[in-house]
Amino acid sequence: MSDLYERGRVLALLHEHTLTEPLRRHAYAVEAAMRAAALRTGGDPAYWGAVGLLHDFDYERFPEPPDHPLQGAAILRGLGYPEPFVRAILSHASYTGVPREDDCARWLFAVDELCGFCMACAMVQPDRKIAAVQVASVLKKLKKKDFAAKVNRAEIAEGAADLGLEPAEVTTLVLGALAGVAADLGL
Repeated sequence: MSDLYERGRVLALLHEHTLTEPLRRHAYAVEAAMRAAALRTGGDPAYWGAVGLLHDFDYERFPEPPDHPLQGAAILRGLGYPEPFVRAILSHASYTGVPREDDCARWLFAVDELCGFCMACAMVQPDRKIAAVQVASVLKKLKKKDFAAKVNRAEIAEGAADLGLEPAEVTTLVLGALAGVAADLGL
């Protein structure tokens, strides 16, 4: 395994570019979901986790499309990250036009918005614990347009469909992954 995907190195890069805790927590959540997806599909958890950690690392400096994620892609290329890694990150933003060509890219797209949504679901639990969130509750809240209104529900559905899975299956994976890193997420 290349040291490019070593978690300490990737965390240092994330922290260099991402200063706010909410965006860092989102990165930790997506990393956990991507590692779980890698284990499910036979992918490399370190590589997929690094994709998850770095998918939004440029967002604070370049929040407007298409700067995000194009500016981040340029930074990653300059650091020697391979093109499939960079393309997976680019493809999580549909407006880039970069197709999701492999399982890593498809899973990133499928879990990105869903991680944030599941975290929002945990925040309204009486104990604010991700472990208390049920799949059925997430699916029900997805139908409420006023709950976590900024979450792109169409992308959640599209991501699951691209994987050939039901939203409940992806949600189950995400909730399990997030429960495993609940302390890092403050949930």
